[in-house]
Amino acid sequence: MRGIEGRVAVVTGGSSGIGLATAKLLCAEGAKVLIASRGEARGLAAERELRDAGGEALFVQTDVTRADEVRRMVDAALQRWGRLDLAVNNAAIGDITYAPTAELSEEEFDRTLAVCLKGVWLCLKYQLPVMMNGGAVVNVSSTTGLAGKPLGSFYCAAKHGVHGLTQSAALEYAAQRVRLNVLCPGPHRTPMLEGVFKKVSPGAPEKAAKYMSSRVPLGRIGDPEESARAIVWLLSDEASYVTGAVLAVDGGITAGAA
Repeated sequence: MRGIEGRVAVVTGGSSGIGLATAKLLCAEGAKVLIASRGEARGLAAERELRDAGGEALFVQTDVTRADEVRRMVDAALQRWGRLDLAVNNAAIGDITYAPTAELSEEEFDRTLAVCLKGVWLCLKYQLPVMMNGGAVVNVSSTTGLAGKPLGSFYCAAKHGVHGLTQSAALEYAAQRVRLNVLCPGPHRTPMLEGVFKKVSPGAPEKAAKYMSSRVPLGRIGDPEESARAIVWLLSDEASYVTGAVLAVDGGITAGAA
């Protein structure tokens, strides 16, 4: 895709799932990619995988809820390659508590919003000032950011917040030619979703997967690469007139939400 080759990208949550698929595609398109995640072993394994495939990659262990670590992540890209052009803010948590709103704890609220909303803001706080001469950001949300979700109100609230944060920043930085967009994946075959299946259907996660597939108009769960292709398109010059958009890659789920 035009505008990817030779550029420097940061992908948080880049050691697995949609993040890793995006990092692979960016490398394949000729970008230099810094992947960030909390888990060191998985992050280093992802770095090796990208390098073994011929990509230029660097892993930096990062907790996106900590400002000092996010700043260090951005500084690492600048020190290694001298610039930052693209960012995919994808880090999230999947081990949420499923319960009615009034039964959830303050601790759960703080934990969920710290990663899924504050973490995105912290990334933007340190990414945007060094992308002032152009660049592109994709904040990865969820279809739960497009409507209410019973038994998951905190996660839903965080993802709704990502949309407002992204669209506000898109307006603020348009004059500097920095584009910001949101991608909302539906169910994809990721380690995070597999963990959810095990949690909601102990001992028989395939039952949860089958039920989930039945709720998708296209009749299947997506592959991470399918969202990765949409993310890279939004980052590329092919989407040069797209900013402030919210794109669902969900097999048609939200088309029938009403």
